[in-house]
Amino acid sequence: MKDTGNSILVIRLGAMGDIIHALPAVASLKRSFPGRKLTWVVARRWMPLLEGNPFIDELVPFERAGVGALWASWQRLRSIKPAIAVDFQGLLQSAFAGRIAQPEVFFGFDRSVAREPLAAWFYSCCVPVKGPHRVERNLQLVQAAGAAQLTKEAWIPQGRPEGGLPSCDFVLASPFAGWNSKQWPITKYEALGQRLQSDGLELVVNVPADRAHELSRLSHLRVHTSSLAGLIHATRRATAVLGLDSGPLHLAAALGKPGVALFGPTDPTQTGPFNSNMIVLRSPDVETTYKRHEAIHESMTEISVEQVVTALQHSLSSAAVQRP
Repeated sequence: MKDTGNSILVIRLGAMGDIIHALPAVASLKRSFPGRKLTWVVARRWMPLLEGNPFIDELVPFERAGVGALWASWQRLRSIKPAIAVDFQGLLQSAFAGRIAQPEVFFGFDRSVAREPLAAWFYSCCVPVKGPHRVERNLQLVQAAGAAQLTKEAWIPQGRPEGGLPSCDFVLASPFAGWNSKQWPITKYEALGQRLQSDGLELVVNVPADRAHELSRLSHLRVHTSSLAGLIHATRRATAVLGLDSGPLHLAAALGKPGVALFGPTDPTQTGPFNSNMIVLRSPDVETTYKRHEAIHESMTEISVEQVVTALQHSLSSAAVQRP
């Protein structure tokens, strides 16, 4: 499709969980303005999460690995000239990318809620959203841009089979997060895998190929390595999901999977599984912080294997009752 002066540009470069949190808002924009071309600017590594999305007309990869790639990205952005641009990221980088596209009106978060307050300088309309959840904030942002047909649903592609998965029921976990402080101790996955076997469930952990060796000594779980497309397929296949405050958890929540979310220093009211029946485990006395410590946060070590098993059982029981 050719760009038109009546088009919509959305900017959310990454990461995985943040892109998933923006999906309902972007779908709401397209549903509200079905005749307008909608273009999404995103980092290339996350494009498999958006390919085939019926609410997106064009994906524009944002690349900055070298001067040539960055220059090509800028040139493509300059050609868009949309009627409306919406920055879901709230960073100087994303705000500058949106401004380069020369929108007639540019919507973004007010400096009181933007991740980098200076980003608000680039917007023509700064929106003071309330939340608390990021999905709700994104929906309020597109409401300010004129979206009236709102949805909380997130469209997720089918993914593709990669690696070996059990033919029996299994629980899928992704033990690594962007911050070490949000992780659950690896030794507890071994104990959990042993405990789940007695319930007829296998524990599968999805990890990047370059980190699989970190789990090689664990014998009561299956290591599954894949691309993003393979993770999507494995999540669809899983009986339940055990997640951290990271992208794979939000993927599972968007797909309506039962399971358990483990939270420590970060606040699940802002970034927990949205519109989901997943059970959140978090120490009641933990203080919320977004400092990226190298060590696992003490509150994560306090979550026991038995707590996880009990919560998984409850989540699976609830899902069985709700299933037609």
